[in-house]
Amino acid sequence: MTIFQETIDKLAVVDTLYRFAAGLDQRNNELLASAFAADAVSDFGPAGKKAGFEYPVLQGRDTIVAALTSSLGQVDTTHSVSNPRVHIDGQKATLDALVEAQHVPSNDPSRHYLMKNRYDVELIKEREVWVIQRVTIDNVWRSGDPAVLAGI
Repeated sequence: MTIFQETIDKLAVVDTLYRFAAGLDQRNNELLASAFAADAVSDFGPAGKKAGFEYPVLQGRDTIVAALTSSLGQVDTTHSVSNPRVHIDGQKATLDALVEAQHVPSNDPSRHYLMKNRYDVELIKEREVWVIQRVTIDNVWRSGDPAVLAGI
């Protein structure tokens, strides 16, 4: 692989996480789904435990999109991705990044729950597009009202 192609692939891998974040923030299920492989796994459990609740491991793109859309249905979000590090090995890649996720109830913008999370992502290249095969999300720090995540 040339340095040029490696750079293109690294940017495309990071773009996958941007599609995920933008899909959530814009409530765009098609964009959100475009970030995942059909058999993807999403594990928010480590971050959820630190926030004081259990969140199941989600399996399958359609399940992930439906669960995230449902659980964040009453919450406005903004996700900011930083410090991405990418390693590419053929048609597979790994990405670790920090994602700051602000959650604000749609009906009460005076409340919030802010999380700084570490994302460990495994990706595969499908038809020249990088997609998430597995994402594990762990929390570094948080502030605000955790009830916001529960839609309360």
